[in-house]
Amino acid sequence: MMGKMLKSHCWYAGGLHFECTGCGNCCAGPDEGYIWITPREIELLAEHLRLSVEAVRKKYIRRVGFRLSIIEHPATKDCIFLTPSKDGCRGCAIYPVRPNQCRTWPFWNENLASPDDWNRAAVKCPGIDRGRLYSVEDIDRIRKQKSWCQEK
Repeated sequence: MMGKMLKSHCWYAGGLHFECTGCGNCCAGPDEGYIWITPREIELLAEHLRLSVEAVRKKYIRRVGFRLSIIEHPATKDCIFLTPSKDGCRGCAIYPVRPNQCRTWPFWNENLASPDDWNRAAVKCPGIDRGRLYSVEDIDRIRKQKSWCQEK
């Protein structure tokens, strides 16, 4: 009962619209950030790239405290896997195996804290407030998602 009461008072109780436009803005600088990745996601990335796990770790991963993050282009701070596509847009070179952090955008806690935070995210992301309507239950399920792949 308490969960239902809290959801009804949530600022996005009516749900939120989002549809990825493939613009790549969520993967781009200008500030340094972290693209968290798990050991299992690194294994799948290695398979996708046809490299060893060690080669992927050496070339594309950095340690941040006790966590692992995909590296960024030094000059642009864009994700190293954000690449130009044939149509002049940008795309993810590892889209089928992208980390959970990327899969759950824009339904991150910091974007959902308030309408102002959601609107700030919308300035960078043209897919926010358009497309599919995600219910509160959909959003909660996405927010609670620990990983899209099974951890070993």
